[in-house]
Amino acid sequence: MQHKVRLLASSALLFAAVLGTSAHAQSKIAITAAAAAGASNTIEELVVTAEKRAQSLQDVPVAISAFTSASRDLIGINTIQDMTNFTPGLNYSSSNDRNSIRGLARLTNSHPIANSVALYDDGVYSSSTVPAGKTPIFTDRVEVLRGPQGTLYGRNSIGGAINVISRRPTEDPYAEIRATVGNYGRTLLEAAVSGPLAPDLQYRLAGNWEKQRDGYFTNVVPGMPSEGNVIDQYILEGQLQGKVGDHLDFWGKVEVVGWNNGGGGPGARNGYSPGPYNYAEFGASNVNAFFACAPGGVVSNVVNTSPTGCTNPAASDPRKFASNYAQSVSLDDTYIGTWNFTYHFPAFDLKYIAGGTNYHYTLQSDISGGAGSPISSFTINPAPFNPLLPANTSTQPCGLSNAFVAPGSCAGLNVFPASVQTYEEDFHNFSHEINIASTGDSPLQWLGGLYFYQEGIIQPVFQNLPQQTQLTTATPINSVGASNSAAYLNRIYDDRPDMHDTSYAVFGQLDWKFADDWKMTAGLRWSHDHEFGSETLRSVCFATTACASTPQLFGQYSFPLDVTHSIVYSGPLLPTGVVANGQPGGVTYSPDGSATRDYSVSSQAVTGTLNLQWTPDKDTTAYASYSRGYKQAGLFVGAGSTGGQFPATGAEHLNDYEVGLKKDFGRTLQTNIAAFYYDYLDFQAPLTVTNTSGNLAVNQSLFLNVPKSYSYGVEFESTWAPIDNLKILFNYSWNPTGIKSLTNIVDPQDPEALQPGATPINPVVQTCTGTGSTPTAANPNPNPLCDVTTGLVQRPQNLKGNVLPSQPENKVAINILYTFDFAPGSLSPSVSYVWRDKEYASIFKRDYDASPSWDQVDARVTWKDKDNKYSIIAYVKNMFDTLGYDSAASGTRNTGVYPLATVAASGGAITPGLASVPGLSVNGVATGFGPGGITHNYLLTPPRTFGVEFQYRF
Repeated sequence: MQHKVRLLASSALLFAAVLGTSAHAQSKIAITAAAAAGASNTIEELVVTAEKRAQSLQDVPVAISAFTSASRDLIGINTIQDMTNFTPGLNYSSSNDRNSIRGLARLTNSHPIANSVALYDDGVYSSSTVPAGKTPIFTDRVEVLRGPQGTLYGRNSIGGAINVISRRPTEDPYAEIRATVGNYGRTLLEAAVSGPLAPDLQYRLAGNWEKQRDGYFTNVVPGMPSEGNVIDQYILEGQLQGKVGDHLDFWGKVEVVGWNNGGGGPGARNGYSPGPYNYAEFGASNVNAFFACAPGGVVSNVVNTSPTGCTNPAASDPRKFASNYAQSVSLDDTYIGTWNFTYHFPAFDLKYIAGGTNYHYTLQSDISGGAGSPISSFTINPAPFNPLLPANTSTQPCGLSNAFVAPGSCAGLNVFPASVQTYEEDFHNFSHEINIASTGDSPLQWLGGLYFYQEGIIQPVFQNLPQQTQLTTATPINSVGASNSAAYLNRIYDDRPDMHDTSYAVFGQLDWKFADDWKMTAGLRWSHDHEFGSETLRSVCFATTACASTPQLFGQYSFPLDVTHSIVYSGPLLPTGVVANGQPGGVTYSPDGSATRDYSVSSQAVTGTLNLQWTPDKDTTAYASYSRGYKQAGLFVGAGSTGGQFPATGAEHLNDYEVGLKKDFGRTLQTNIAAFYYDYLDFQAPLTVTNTSGNLAVNQSLFLNVPKSYSYGVEFESTWAPIDNLKILFNYSWNPTGIKSLTNIVDPQDPEALQPGATPINPVVQTCTGTGSTPTAANPNPNPLCDVTTGLVQRPQNLKGNVLPSQPENKVAINILYTFDFAPGSLSPSVSYVWRDKEYASIFKRDYDASPSWDQVDARVTWKDKDNKYSIIAYVKNMFDTLGYDSAASGTRNTGVYPLATVAASGGAITPGLASVPGLSVNGVATGFGPGGITHNYLLTPPRTFGVEFQYRF
């Protein structure tokens, strides 16, 4: 609360000082992201529809950044990431298509967890941010509204809203073609045609085809393609607009999209891990590919296709990797439709907005060794005789004495570690909105409406070992289960969610101009949301100690084990969000061993806003507001979940206290300032609970509400035209965030809270006295919090004071644009500089979850002929080829099971923990791979790119 009082008080003083220096400003103007180049120092007016009415941006009492197609061409805002550079508070990760504003973000791609920023494509809700990145030939402008927009935009606009507005049909004939050629083999061809079909009826057709042949990341394996923005995709769009009589207007759009990409598009490779490969013997449920690199003579017959052998090429070059499998991203069956009908009554307009989307997205990638591997095959040899065990038992290595086969009759296990993951989204949604808005010039204006939304998504994700023939069958660990069916062939993990979401709302807003220079706005919205569906899960482990199938003991007889029953929570309590069906935990098992449970969670809320606006003159708008935001309750289902005990979480709520000033100084300087304080309640945070017991289990997914958090800051946007033909754009945002209360949380990468910066609740580091949870004669004092990789007990932490993920504290952007006028046309060079502070990926605020601060310089030159018939643009982005970070980094803890021979040969690079198999292997942490055994994983923005674009208008 003290932060809030200080912030608002200081902001009020700042605004008073600015107003005191500007009493004589005369002209009314409005900001654009950068004005169209011309011979004047005037800053042009921009009309937006942020409050579902056409208004000058400077008159809207909301923090907004807007980008027109003209300004995007001049500055070089080609991607959503470019847009974030020039929008205070906005962040976006192109690798997983997640956005955030002012620290409010969705931290998983599980669709039953809603976005925090609502995107509306021509008034129709989209679950993706991708439409905001469409090129200017399709888009008239993009509006980014910061702060909760719960009245007009609904339940999942708690962080803000993004409006994408298409270029509309023209009354006069028009046509345009564009072509771009750039490095990395990039080609972009675009065309649009528009005009009248009949009186009061117009059309528009547009399309593009974009292809990039070479990726930003080089695969060092001979014959394998590069990855990273290797794309082959198209968009086709048709629009129809018209009038029926004097009162009815209509407009409609149909869009078809297709991707046939290599390693390009959301989900594709765009990062690297610089550390050495982890050569532990096992991954979560199968043999680790890089066990082939283990020292100590425990493997043989290694087939490694990488010319760098067992050295990670990314350790010396962040844009190189080694993999035997080519990634692919596809988008098909993608159809988008939008329809608007407006009937003009004498005193109000009645509008109907409807639309929907259908798409099928598929990502296939190599996850061998975590992020790909050049290892084709190797053999794990049986271990030598173990003198610590009886000579004639099944626990002796099968090469000498085994109860199941004749002594010496088994050979080593041939491992084919290629692990392919397939992730899909089969999505559809549709929505209907009816709103009624007053017209005319009355001091009292009103708007109200009804809203209905429905979506469905089938979001399967599965991993398979296509060449490991043993996986054609799997022994069940419990009585339920059978051999693999054809549908599960060679899969070690298979999760198939089928989820649905239904939402409806009623809303209204009043604007009352109770004096010449004062206006009050009040709005309310009631929303109800219901998330429901089912999830079917199956998990198999192969040739691991936890599966009781250690390859060094069983050799070629190592077997797969169906462990579904062990990892899915099945009682005794019924988890919140799981539908009761009379079975423990609400789980039913099919004959093939799959576990299925049904889900249902509902939430509702009243949101709204109260805004006081002061307009002392035509060049000044000041406002103070309170807004209440809401994000619906969610379910952590699919996309990394494991049927855990805590799949559901309650709704989020937000109280936003905000003041702002929009001020024009003559016709040459425009400044917009916003200061805000967020009281953030029940932030939804998915968390992985790492299995460190060494028992048969996998990491558990957990979905929790962080009780109290905050976000506050100041955002400054300005456009200055100090002399004719020169325009300077400057943006700065300062946005600290933090957690007020959250405790008893274990860091998956640092379970014992040993790393610098940890805040353990228990200051005493304890040694394990036993593992698991069941007392036995050999394990009389079990401790389920034992970490077998270190032999220490996990220590939960108090996370009070940690920052919110995905939000840099400081961000700066500058663009300088100058226009030289000549008789045949104009030449407009433009230079942009952006800088971003470090950013954290998790709620733990640790160095291994942070991307460093970074900066970038872009430049472009635009030539336009005097009649504006054609333009030629030469550009270079990331001129100095610096490393920029697409989003925050993340850490990977290098733990596993290591043969004793490997530990001895590692030269101290492995810190052993508790024994895995006595006399044969131990659990441990590969501390030689980085501080604390943690490797950084970085996601990068593109390297230096350059090219030429040609535009011709008919």
